[in-house]
Amino acid sequence: MATSGATAKKVRKVEGVGSAGEGDESRDYDAETQKALEEIDACQDEIDSLNEKASEEILKVEQKYNKLRKPFFEKRNEIIKKIPNFWVTAFINHPQISAILDEEEEECLHYLNKLEVEEFEDIKSGYRIKFYFDENIFFQNNVLTKEFHLGSSDFVDLPGDPASQSSQIVWKENMDLMKKHQEKMQTAKNSRKRGHQHRSFFSWFMDHGDPSADDIAEVIKDDIWPNPLQYFLVPDIEVENGLEGEDDDSDEEVDDSVVVVEEDEDGEGDDDDVEEEDVDEEEVYGEDEGDDDADLALEEAEGEGEIPEGETEEAGDE
Repeated sequence: MATSGATAKKVRKVEGVGSAGEGDESRDYDAETQKALEEIDACQDEIDSLNEKASEEILKVEQKYNKLRKPFFEKRNEIIKKIPNFWVTAFINHPQISAILDEEEEECLHYLNKLEVEEFEDIKSGYRIKFYFDENIFFQNNVLTKEFHLGSSDFVDLPGDPASQSSQIVWKENMDLMKKHQEKMQTAKNSRKRGHQHRSFFSWFMDHGDPSADDIAEVIKDDIWPNPLQYFLVPDIEVENGLEGEDDDSDEEVDDSVVVVEEDEDGEGDDDDVEEEDVDEEEVYGEDEGDDDADLALEEAEGEGEIPEGETEEAGDE
């Protein structure tokens, strides 16, 4: 920057007054602080510029890998078709999805044979979710599509506003699950899904609210779609973890018993040592008593003159 610190401060102050009037809360800094603030601001501009470039590069990488992932997603879908009720099982095992499913919707999703999540070309503007169904007793559609426009939209009045749209469901006679759900909510306040009585899977599908706040769409796009296998296998994984936990518990019990046994053995060893010490002390004490008795007998014998002097010395030596 060519301007000095003091001059820059003056220029900023004049601009502030001109734009905000007498009520402007401009702050005056000394020349050195003003210069430091300008240098920080210049650094921040460079950082922001790099962040924008990084976002562009990251977007390009995402677009590249979306194309690389696509054939594997397609291959996975073909394999999934070999497993009956794969998608409905994954949905039921996911806590947020199962919370909005009623019994008839679960039955309907048994006809779901394929799921696809497609991001728009520029990624940032949105994505679509496609549900493919076998012929069923509920509706005539083979594919139900829900689109989420996050950055720009061709079907709303104000371009750039987030919005969503979905396929019109052609229900078969007396099989409109949305209508049935509404009737249930009116006649039965205490239904099986108490916490989500106002919401069902198909009412979510037909809801065209703010897509940036659509938690169900985000769950399908960011949680289930990348790896549905983990939700299909949830019960098996729980069983495996349960068995492993039981094995760990049994191992711990065995270890505890071993420790107890070792402590008992140690205790018995200590008792043996005490007994041996007692025996040794008795033996030593008995030997001491025997020596004292022998000395007394010799003294008495000498006093009476019964034992010759030589024998007394030998007895004493003994």
